[in-house]
Amino acid sequence: MLVDRARIFVRSGKGGNGCVGFRREKFVPMGGPNGGDGGDGGDVVLVGDESLDTLLTLTHRPHYRAEHGGQGLGSQMHGANGDDKIVKVPLGTLVYSEENGELIADISKHDQCLVVAKGGKGGFGNEHFKSSTNQAPRETTPGEPIEEHVLRLELKLIADIGFVGLPNAGKSTLLSVVTAARPKIADYPFTTLQPHLGIAELDIDRRLVMADIPGLIEGAADGAGLGHRFLRHVERTGALVHLLDVFPEDGSDPVANYKTIRGELERYSSELAAKEEMIVFTKIDLLPEEELDDYVGELASRLGIEKPLMCSGATHVGIRNVLEHCWSMVNKQPAPGW
Repeated sequence: MLVDRARIFVRSGKGGNGCVGFRREKFVPMGGPNGGDGGDGGDVVLVGDESLDTLLTLTHRPHYRAEHGGQGLGSQMHGANGDDKIVKVPLGTLVYSEENGELIADISKHDQCLVVAKGGKGGFGNEHFKSSTNQAPRETTPGEPIEEHVLRLELKLIADIGFVGLPNAGKSTLLSVVTAARPKIADYPFTTLQPHLGIAELDIDRRLVMADIPGLIEGAADGAGLGHRFLRHVERTGALVHLLDVFPEDGSDPVANYKTIRGELERYSSELAAKEEMIVFTKIDLLPEEELDDYVGELASRLGIEKPLMCSGATHVGIRNVLEHCWSMVNKQPAPGW
């Protein structure tokens, strides 16, 4: 299950206090102060992990606390440093301060680290305060205090390809065919209620991360349907594959459907609308083979497409060709046979 929002509480460790200590040994009459410093408190650190794709674990466990530093000891012994608290998050996580709404960081790389609560420094022991005029100081400093924050995390999926289109355009079916992802598939609108990620293996050296974005409808940019919540996931995709049902059950015009979704993308973000896009005509198994080329050719002509791409998730016809074109688009290479 994809959970793309979470609210967490983080608290660093307090620094250990410095120690008052004096060296007292039988044959050392001038021992002097030897109180050690306190240990540093641990940090709370967010770390990007490419193996994760949801914030689900953070919603079940929202509190994260690092260890406090140990108090300094005699014989100039330094207190133990507190252990850091490591919190792993998926790539594409935006970290906001709940106090002021400020964006703190965008965690987008594997092993990228972000200290969100800095541990307190340990205090000085009395050995730091000895001098020629103060040979038996009893002065120390306390460890620095804890740092605590409430953070809001939002996930924007990072994928090479994002599937967009109206509900029931075949996005989930295509994703289930080319990857191991298993989104829910049914013949009613809004079957997909959350984005899904999958990895398509073209061969041993080539793979594509693909995202199925829940169906958009007219008004999605204003919050209609499911689109407003999930349009932000499309922002992180490298390129878009716009799936067009060649034979919509409601009898609508595929070209008009395409323009509807394009309009919503442009209204939501000009940057999003500028992403490279490839149109794929889906569900071609619903048309008689002798009518297919002429019908799809006419739709392609209206959209200004010279060589239309077609596929069927049910029969797997054209799937490999679509994947090869996706790879070429993402990697800026000439498309096969074009």
